[in-house]
Amino acid sequence: MRIVVVGAGIVGVSTAYELAADGHEVIVLERRGSVAAETSFANAGVIAPGYVAPWAAPGMPAKVVTQWFGRHAAVRLAGPSALRELPWMWRWWRACSRRAWSVNRPAMQRLAQYSRDRLRGLTAGLRLEYEQQSGYLVLLRGRRELRQAQAALALLREQGVAHELVDAQQVRRLEPWLHAATPVEAAIHLPQDGVGNCRQFAHLLKGEAQRSGARFRFDTVARRIVPGARPVVELGDGDRVEADAVVVCAGVDAAALLSPLGLRLPLAPVFGYSITAPLRQTDGDGAGPRSAVMDERYKVAITRLGQRVRVAGAAELGGSVDRMRTAPLATLYKVLDDWFPGAVRTREAQAWKGARPMLPDGPPVLGASGLPGVWLNVGHGSSGWALACGSARVLADRIAGRPAEIDLTALEVSRLR
Repeated sequence: MRIVVVGAGIVGVSTAYELAADGHEVIVLERRGSVAAETSFANAGVIAPGYVAPWAAPGMPAKVVTQWFGRHAAVRLAGPSALRELPWMWRWWRACSRRAWSVNRPAMQRLAQYSRDRLRGLTAGLRLEYEQQSGYLVLLRGRRELRQAQAALALLREQGVAHELVDAQQVRRLEPWLHAATPVEAAIHLPQDGVGNCRQFAHLLKGEAQRSGARFRFDTVARRIVPGARPVVELGDGDRVEADAVVVCAGVDAAALLSPLGLRLPLAPVFGYSITAPLRQTDGDGAGPRSAVMDERYKVAITRLGQRVRVAGAAELGGSVDRMRTAPLATLYKVLDDWFPGAVRTREAQAWKGARPMLPDGPPVLGASGLPGVWLNVGHGSSGWALACGSARVLADRIAGRPAEIDLTALEVSRLR
């Protein structure tokens, strides 16, 4: 088959690779000049399937509202512009029921675990190196965080995820450069989870896709899709690309592309921030994290990527991707300074902001769109890196007419209608 993939973030590149590896003729359309140039560019890099879950959860609305006006809130509203997301927030609030959670969380867990296995298979089979490290620590600053973590621990046990609740002494053995003056009550250690450079992986997988015959067309805008037995993608320069199938992996912009066709996906950009800086010491471990830590109180991750440290977090509704706000960045610097003061050359830090494509109930949409010849792989939110490889594999199987290896019922577009 001749298949057009729209979008070359981590989800689009993974999809292109799987389709090309299956023997399809693949054309990837990307509006930027390279792969992983937007939301996949500087994310936290954490791959922790046990912690992949819908943002829509019982009790979450109350937690979010109490945080909105805090100095270091994990969730923020970007002024009056956030009002345009009210319909999305209404749908999100309705999805925070126990009934919806009981369906959506297992669906995301299945996909996350399947995706982790697929990522490991690709890493070993293709001999890929992308600054990956094993080990993930969820830091619990005080007794309040320890009490709140009991529900997460119960879910990890239920899912059979390898983990251990470790005390303060063990925490500092696992991450010896943690600042001694910052209190820590305990931590959840997930030895099989870890971190990897998402953008670097995307570039490596792009090369593998090209070796299998995939073609990438950069600086190319997909303006309109015409569904049909032979769907067509009309481009911004007036050109047209005809195919047997079109796969939409366009992140937040998928909504505008599909809306004229009568398919209205409730996608919202939930903005995340990161800062990346080189370690002061480049010999041995330096003075930064060995792998990845998550500050549970502030929902900020600090990860080791080669000789650099990345600090990532925040969930901001409203605003725009090109306006960097100071408050979320201040929180990232605070958490970095709490745990690894002086570890990086902050004057060389690079700040980044990305638009996570989030659906109100949490899981992405995978599979047929209901429009002839058009398929969907969108809405992964903050878990795109953790879900990309599995999403791509199951979609390639569905396009080929093969059954997916996991249950996709809760990931189909019909749930949103």
